[in-house]
Amino acid sequence: MKTLTAGVLAAVMLAGCGSSSSSAAATSAAAAAESTAAAETSAAAADADLSGTVSTDGSTSMEKVIGALSEAFQEKYPNVTVTYNPTGSGSGITAVTEGNCDIGLASRNLKDEEKNGLTSTTVAIDGIAMIVNTANEVSDLSLDQIAKIYTGEITNWKDVGGADQEIVVIGREAGSGTRDGFESITGTSDKCQMDQELTSTGAVIQAVGANEAAIGYASLAAVDDTIKTLTVEGVAPSEETVLDGTYKIQRNFNMITNDSKELSPAAQAFLDFATSLEAASLIEAAGAVPVSK
Repeated sequence: MKTLTAGVLAAVMLAGCGSSSSSAAATSAAAAAESTAAAETSAAAADADLSGTVSTDGSTSMEKVIGALSEAFQEKYPNVTVTYNPTGSGSGITAVTEGNCDIGLASRNLKDEEKNGLTSTTVAIDGIAMIVNTANEVSDLSLDQIAKIYTGEITNWKDVGGADQEIVVIGREAGSGTRDGFESITGTSDKCQMDQELTSTGAVIQAVGANEAAIGYASLAAVDDTIKTLTVEGVAPSEETVLDGTYKIQRNFNMITNDSKELSPAAQAFLDFATSLEAASLIEAAGAVPVSK
């Protein structure tokens, strides 16, 4: 029998160890893959099992954001239906307080007298755009000029660089989150003198688009090319200027829940989805600024 040298023995031992390590690594990789596949299967099953209706009620300014979130959520959870009742922020807060919907939608923060028993979750920030007819020559107003127009101190466009024409002042109804945000920022609460008080963002945009002398305010997420958006103190409303605070007329988009009523699994999943990183691009595409980035 031949005697193996120490070097040969070491080589044989190393080869054996290498084979053993490779085998262990392969087994570990296979186990990890199996675990991942099982987790994915479990998640898919959970998605399929989630079902029911999620009822939302409130802000008309949040229509595009809620529409985008609902569509994506229902694609992800095909057995869930999300409903949206555009009644205005005040009505949405009342509805969730009284247990008539799962989630209230408010384009303003809760007032002190509303906070008891409710939780507000901010999902986005929205600029309130000052809008005029496309034929209007005016392109910029200061906060002071806006306040004076809405309180009746300035009544003619010529006084702010426009045509000699009486200003038609259009705004939202009492209880509107957009109105509340606008009035609190411009310091015009309980002082506004409006020619028309309308009940939705879309109605304001339509009215301003149809009247060359009109001025109004509307959610930045809802404005379109049928009207002209003004700069305010030289700053145009945009995602960047809303986020950095240089555009002053802005407010939060909030989801309101009732502390005494446990959310259904579907409603909780929708609330979680709305505040997730996954939803951020959807909120941006809808014209608002997501808080989760």
